[in-house]
Amino acid sequence: MSRIEDLVDKGNRFLEAGKFEEALGFFDQALLLNQNDPELWNHKGVTLRSMGRYNEAIECFNKSLELDPRDKKAS
Repeated sequence: MSRIEDLVDKGNRFLEAGKFEEALGFFDQALLLNQNDPELWNHKGVTLRSMGRYNEAIECFNKSLELDPRDKKAS
């Protein structure tokens, strides 16, 4: 498993457990390693949306769509 996959896996586990701050930290770390992955931006957006930080979430979803306009997972 790559470093990014490991970070995303941990982030998803925290997200599912409702520990949004922790999840956000892991997704931010993954984005530091690869800013051009629309999936990472989508993960961050979902987390921010869960935290009620809607404007920031929209920015992440827009970045995901900018990188891959056909990204069906962008919320």
